[in-house]
Amino acid sequence: MQHQVESFLYTYREFAEVISILLNIVISITGFVPSFFLTVLNVKLFGFSGGLHVSIIGESLGALVAFWLYRLGARKLVQKKTSDHPKIQRLLYIKGKEAFFLILSLRFVPFIPSSLVTLFAALGSVSWIVFAIASTIGKIPALWMEVYAVNEVLNGSLLMKVLLSLFGIVICFYIWKSKKQSEQSLGEDIFYMKTPNK
Repeated sequence: MQHQVESFLYTYREFAEVISILLNIVISITGFVPSFFLTVLNVKLFGFSGGLHVSIIGESLGALVAFWLYRLGARKLVQKKTSDHPKIQRLLYIKGKEAFFLILSLRFVPFIPSSLVTLFAALGSVSWIVFAIASTIGKIPALWMEVYAVNEVLNGSLLMKVLLSLFGIVICFYIWKSKKQSEQSLGEDIFYMKTPNK
């Protein structure tokens, strides 16, 4: 998919910025397609500064369009989506300053899917303007780091490659540890279920 999109953007380079932003909006609406590959293409096409600006505009507009669409038609999904994410669930019941800072902080957390933050905010009482400002500000630091890392790798920075490799190892360890804890917790639950009450 990445190669097809890259070829398309190069073919219509004069419209590449607009096309990239529109693709980012589509990705944000779907909620399951990672936007990292588009960040890489933005840096390739527009350089560090241009790639950063296009990525920020695309991610911000994507979140806002997704917020609007989710608010229109996704309220029935709330019960299915809330049980596994109690921290994000708070977005359903807060507004104003508290909602602003919660959205802002959730945008900083790398392991929380951006689409879930948008969904929960849309299903709650958060106003459009509060979401727009908090979400955009929250995305800037993460996107800056992402674009910087991509730019360094594309320019052949050995330090960045080493750091990304270490980061990958840390992520793998985190996933392995979480899985092990889940299996251990499940085993304990089964044990207590089988143990007769005295």
